[in-house]
Amino acid sequence: MPAQTSFRSGFACFAGRPNVGKSTLMNALVGAKVAITSSRPQTTRRVIRGILHRPDAQLVIVDTPGLHRPRTLLGERLDSLARSALTEVDVIGFCIPAAQPVGPGDKYLARELAGLRDTPVVAIITMTDQASREQVAAQLTAVAGLGDWADIVPVSAQSRFQLDVLADVLVARLPEGRPLYLDGELTDEPEMVMVAELIREAALEGVRDELPHSIAVVVEEMGPRPGREDLTDIHALMYLERPSQKAIVIGAKGARLKEVGTTARHRIEALLGTRVYLDLHIKIAKDWQRDPKQLRRLGFYD
Repeated sequence: MPAQTSFRSGFACFAGRPNVGKSTLMNALVGAKVAITSSRPQTTRRVIRGILHRPDAQLVIVDTPGLHRPRTLLGERLDSLARSALTEVDVIGFCIPAAQPVGPGDKYLARELAGLRDTPVVAIITMTDQASREQVAAQLTAVAGLGDWADIVPVSAQSRFQLDVLADVLVARLPEGRPLYLDGELTDEPEMVMVAELIREAALEGVRDELPHSIAVVVEEMGPRPGREDLTDIHALMYLERPSQKAIVIGAKGARLKEVGTTARHRIEALLGTRVYLDLHIKIAKDWQRDPKQLRRLGFYD
């Protein structure tokens, strides 16, 4: 009889500068959208867990806010959140884009990760589909010079290039153990939080560069409409920091807000598997990114 293969389970954390493809990579590995994505830096504002199920392993991927130099109280809390996650996992994936030169932020983070001697770090060259072969080769050499990595893996979430190789590399560094989540679970994020994030993602796609960090979304109420199990009513508030931002989000004759609502509704329907009535309103919370009381009310705790 062949020897029975041992089962591995544990946590891998993706770390890196903002906007290096961490959330997109997690979604691709898990095979479902569990984290919102955007071309805007610092889109991720919480620690999100995506679960990859395999016959031989269960890999829980922890997506964190990008590490950066904080400029607001919100930034400080996100940075603290990301750093604490690094100390609580079995393996770290250090994400660096293939087409961007290694910069001071990458070097700083490489030094930080080198200090975590008890946790193996795998360097991941992301977004190889956006780079030439020569760029990928040069980036592999540059990243190899940044530290003593457990492994270096070039990948593309878009084309799925080497995602299976990356999964194998991460799983190999997990301890033996039983599954941590039920089969079929793809995340432990509450549905209301995921819905709020989908609304924020739609808003990020529709506004100008000055607004991304000023937007927060809270779902106030959510549930099936009485007598209509096929229809979910959602009442949500989008918080902005200044009245002048309201006109930008609403757009001419309300066109932009309507587009945000329609885009979000379609994505929420795909998530929930029901039709959705989305009631979305805008509220001003002055300078909420710098106000401890308002940060707590919006779900960003110490």
